[in-house]
Amino acid sequence: MSESRRRQRPAPSRPSGPGKSAHRPLIDLHHVVKSYTSSAGTFTVLKGVDLQVDHGEFVTVIGKSGSGKTTLINMITGIDRPTSGEVYVNGTPVHHLTEGQLAAWRGQTIGIVFQFFQLLPTLSLLENIMLPMDFAAKYNPGERRERAMALLGQVDMAEHAPKFPSAVSGGEQQRVAIARALANDPLLIVADEPTGNLDSQTAELVYRLFQGLVRQGKTIVMVTHDPDLASRSSRSIRVADGEIVDEVNRPATPPRAVLVQRPALENRGEKVR
Repeated sequence: MSESRRRQRPAPSRPSGPGKSAHRPLIDLHHVVKSYTSSAGTFTVLKGVDLQVDHGEFVTVIGKSGSGKTTLINMITGIDRPTSGEVYVNGTPVHHLTEGQLAAWRGQTIGIVFQFFQLLPTLSLLENIMLPMDFAAKYNPGERRERAMALLGQVDMAEHAPKFPSAVSGGEQQRVAIARALANDPLLIVADEPTGNLDSQTAELVYRLFQGLVRQGKTIVMVTHDPDLASRSSRSIRVADGEIVDEVNRPATPPRAVLVQRPALENRGEKVR
């Protein structure tokens, strides 16, 4: 049975000395404030946000436009920096990293899926997936190609590997973008409105891909405007006026049946972690 409650979560426990251990969430935000200053004055987008996400969770972030959803996940990925407060991901103090350190850390730790895909138009689909491996110097060149092909197989796009992004549909581009996010085997997938520009059937296929990744052990934080998709995650967080005002925890639900012209994506191709 679902349980809705206001956020009154105690601070997570921390190691108290050498040899001591304590539960540490994968994502740990403490009193995060983000403000922007312009000629019109100072505007605060996040107002002292506290958030913890454990390994293996599928968390959706919902709220109206301008509520602070995207800014919140930009704190997690290091795309933006907090004005004050602390951001830890897998124990790394993201708020203290330099730009160079952030780029290297992000390439190894987080896979990002954007609403508008962000595939490079002059590279083939295969090359788009290999690019993060090249930047992070992860895997040898032969392994990179093999891994990229396996990832394309996992999202049912292997036969389109040599094509350029413009030659496939929006839904197919988003599946390739998910494969690219998995290129360096990150602990965490962060997705900002990944189904926002897709029709309902394609959005369902993409969502089922995410569910499959959670079953493989990945952690996912996804911004969405779709209340139906949010209701099927393990936890949904509502953001309003820069604050987390409510959250709902629920047991995992099995994927819904969906009428498609091909076998379910999660049963096609080699599974790659």
